[in-house]
Amino acid sequence: MKKSPFPSSSVFFSIICFFITFPSFSHFIHALGSGSTIAVVSGSATVCGIRAAESTRSVICHRGGRMISVQPNVSFSSISGGESFFCGVRDSGYAFLCWDAVNSSLFDPQRVYNNRSVVVQNLAVGDNQVCATLNDTNSLNVTGAVMCWRGDDGVRSPTGGDQFESISCGFGFCCGVLMDVARIRCWGSNSIVASEIESEFRNISMLNVWVGGSHACGVNSTGFLVCKGDNLSGQLDIPSNYALEYSQMALGANHSCAIRQMNQSVVCWGGGGQYEVNVTEGVFFESIVSGSNFTCGLTASNFSVICWGPGWSGESRINLPETLPGPCVKSSCTKCGLYADSQRLCGGSGNICKRCEFNVTIPTTLSPPSPSVLPRPRRSKTQTTGLLVFAVVGSVGSFAGICSVIYCLWTGTCFGKKKVHNSVQPTITRGGSNGGTTSNTSILSRSSTIRRQSSRAMRRQRSGTSSKHADRAEEFSLAELAAATNGFSLENRIGGGSFGVVYRGKLADGREVAIKRGETDRKTKKFQEKESAFESELAFLSRLHHKHLVRLVGYCEDGDERLLVYEYMKNGALYDHLHDKNNVEKSSSVINSWKMRIKIALDAARGIEYLHNYAVPPIIHRDIKSSNILLDTNWTAKVSDLGLSLLGPESEGHYRPMKAAGTVGYIDPEYYGLNVLTAKSDVYGLGVVLLELLTGKRAIIADEENAGTPTSIVEFAIPKIMLNELVKILDPRVGSPELHETEAVELVAYTAMHSVNLEGKDRPTMTDIVANLERALSLCVSNGSHGRISSSGTISMASD
Repeated sequence: MKKSPFPSSSVFFSIICFFITFPSFSHFIHALGSGSTIAVVSGSATVCGIRAAESTRSVICHRGGRMISVQPNVSFSSISGGESFFCGVRDSGYAFLCWDAVNSSLFDPQRVYNNRSVVVQNLAVGDNQVCATLNDTNSLNVTGAVMCWRGDDGVRSPTGGDQFESISCGFGFCCGVLMDVARIRCWGSNSIVASEIESEFRNISMLNVWVGGSHACGVNSTGFLVCKGDNLSGQLDIPSNYALEYSQMALGANHSCAIRQMNQSVVCWGGGGQYEVNVTEGVFFESIVSGSNFTCGLTASNFSVICWGPGWSGESRINLPETLPGPCVKSSCTKCGLYADSQRLCGGSGNICKRCEFNVTIPTTLSPPSPSVLPRPRRSKTQTTGLLVFAVVGSVGSFAGICSVIYCLWTGTCFGKKKVHNSVQPTITRGGSNGGTTSNTSILSRSSTIRRQSSRAMRRQRSGTSSKHADRAEEFSLAELAAATNGFSLENRIGGGSFGVVYRGKLADGREVAIKRGETDRKTKKFQEKESAFESELAFLSRLHHKHLVRLVGYCEDGDERLLVYEYMKNGALYDHLHDKNNVEKSSSVINSWKMRIKIALDAARGIEYLHNYAVPPIIHRDIKSSNILLDTNWTAKVSDLGLSLLGPESEGHYRPMKAAGTVGYIDPEYYGLNVLTAKSDVYGLGVVLLELLTGKRAIIADEENAGTPTSIVEFAIPKIMLNELVKILDPRVGSPELHETEAVELVAYTAMHSVNLEGKDRPTMTDIVANLERALSLCVSNGSHGRISSSGTISMASD
């Protein structure tokens, strides 16, 4: 299987934020030579930081196992280091000083710049030069102008009067982002490298830039990381890259490191793999800086400093006092809010402002025909909630859809290549378009809302049996499973799951099974993900027993091999029946009836409800999608693939896992954007599945009404449901609902609409959804002898 270009954790909310407005990246960027509150000097393995929690925020350094206080004992806002010296900007920015950190044991200060009316905004030290952007408080003409000092070949400042948003320096050259045109410009004594890198970035609109030895990276205007320049050591080979994945970087001579925005973990590449070390695993960082051959990071847990790389020989954790996570400023930080514990960290003088990656400005008017603008008219609560959903998600439709189309073209599925039958699909989303709109002109009317069900309903287990105690799964040998799959042959391969490939197998006793085999190459990221997913599924499924969860038969651990054995689901994944090319034209398919589709939805909802309410402790699936809903011989739907699942909190309604996970099109935007996971995140995913069942379309589709522009199913369907035009989007393969099915289909549609509300608190619980789907199914089977939807707009629960 080809590696997906998309991450398992979707980019949903980051893309939302970007397309509403560009994220406001801090000027406070970090690379070989960029200002930060920590700095390194490569030539003497010196690490310096600005003291936190003191009235005087002075600089203190660590070198050769001892700490050195830096004079003068005054407050600094940022520091930056090079090959043999480092520099620091005084508070208020009117001056900066530099210290020799190789030839001097006392770090004697040398004042380089002092001007009360033209202050320093950005400081960047390369290997032997220092540059800064200046802001004239009396004139806008000098704002963003760059001046440079020192350097072996004389001072090489940029010419032409350009103004820069941010700058960063490397070996003999610097680069910056021009204010007006968002383009990269480079300069310096190493004019060849500067010219080449500037040329490679020439036609790319950039938000920021970080410079290393002879390469540079930055986030472009679509939120993706772009690296240019020398790649002899793989320093340009970004391991994964989706919109706004990275918030900060640090570049060395031949390596690159970055902080992931979603969870503040760090990833490094290049440098012969010597920067991919254990000391950074499970550690989250506020900022990182690089010397030529080592990198240091300021930890988010206690503001201590950790260093790693071939150029660092001491203990990884540096014995520096608590270090500032950001500059202390006089601002009230109204734009993005205060950093936690800001007053204490600044010693009672000044504030640390939060970074503004997710600063979203929402327009106050709705300007037809654009669906991407979030309105604030005076509307009913139901209308406002629905519009909020489709308008915000609408802003991501084009981008997410384009990504899906690229994946479709890349894998060849767009051209009808044979697609393996999927027992447990991988965590990706396929783009494309299918189906049309029904010709039936009758309109399903009556607006409804979901009434939360009684506590009695929440306590009731609706189907299946459960067990509090884990039943040990059967253990198989690798030889047994190899024999069952004909040596894991290509002919037996039926799909992919959260950590590996799935094969159809037949055990020696005649049982048909699905066998998921994890990645075995220890050098790959998939191997590490496999370990976690294997343990997760084994731990959960060995103690869960429910008729709407795929049953775990057994497992195998043999050396690096990790395999899980499941019951074989003969009729495969719901996704395939809805979207596979071979099934799209089959109007006679078993699932092409409203009764069957609602039954499948109810089966899946019951399985998820069991995880949320009856598993002890509760479990949040995190990857609900149509490819993880499988169908057995009797067309009973079961939820599969708990490889990304987490135990739910028992005392609180939410918690923050280490990183967001899910699939583009299905992931809860609130979860991805705020990294707050609740059971309502699964509700959002099921809401998307309900829309798939209603429309027959994928989570990301090509909008036929908008010249094929890729969009999300939420944006496509929710406006029609709100306008009582559901009939226009129903899957034509199923046909128009009969008289006794009309209210059932409408009930499913309104359940779906509320399930994909932007905020989790406005979504129903899984118990609510089960109750409404039970009633919908009862309406389908009662042939006209059914209740009515009340005029008050309340949907009542079906009786037992």
